[in-house]
Amino acid sequence: MQTASINICERIGHSQELSEFKRGTVIGCHLCNKSICEISLLLNISWSTVSGIITKWKQLGTTANQPRSDRGQRMLKCTVCRSRQLSAESIAKDLQTSCGLQISTTTVHRELHGMGFHG
Repeated sequence: MQTASINICERIGHSQELSEFKRGTVIGCHLCNKSICEISLLLNISWSTVSGIITKWKQLGTTANQPRSDRGQRMLKCTVCRSRQLSAESIAKDLQTSCGLQISTTTVHRELHGMGFHG
């Protein structure tokens, strides 16, 4: 039963991220003056992914994935929306245990106030 749901997710487009080796191969092909279409066909990767890898490499000088800056804020908002009666201390402890985020109660207060939650 679980394998069927995994296969459905893969067909919908939820795929694994590319390995560092494969991203490096894309950059290597790009440095050898291969076109995006040629790289896409050669490595069996979509052309938009190839283009994104090359663009990131040109802008940042690396192909490594960068941390998402808003992930903690979105998790904080979801936690508060689920139960608005939680104290800042309990929210901070919940985020520390579930996600490993190190967050203080002062940060929770400040971020919630910035999101429009008061009280």
